[in-house]
Amino acid sequence: MSTRIELLKQFFAAINRNDLQAVIKDLDADLWRVEFEGSPNGGTYRGIAEFQELFVKARATWAEGTCSPESFLESDDKVIVDTHVHVRLQGSTEWIDGRVADAFKFRDGRIVEFHSFDDRAKALKWAGIAG
Repeated sequence: MSTRIELLKQFFAAINRNDLQAVIKDLDADLWRVEFEGSPNGGTYRGIAEFQELFVKARATWAEGTCSPESFLESDDKVIVDTHVHVRLQGSTEWIDGRVADAFKFRDGRIVEFHSFDDRAKALKWAGIAG
């Protein structure tokens, strides 16, 4: 298993246990975070401070749940992660269950871009991988 995949497994584990310090430890200071239009926090966030605000805000809406990586596809400096999202929001008894394609770009062992796509084909196109 590659170092990047191991890092991403740890990244998702940190998200699931709500450990902000572990989540940000491998992020580049100039991180570019993009969530797809239509998602609860859709938009673009730049830098660690904006990412931290987004993370705290988003995790505060969870009563319980996980974002579980199911598969990884590496290409050059990018990794696509097929992610299963299973979350129950605060004040709700209903579970949100779905899949997204998370896409990461690395530089010098650090995550410099983190995009979430509602369609795997869009993530593959972003990464320059023929679908």
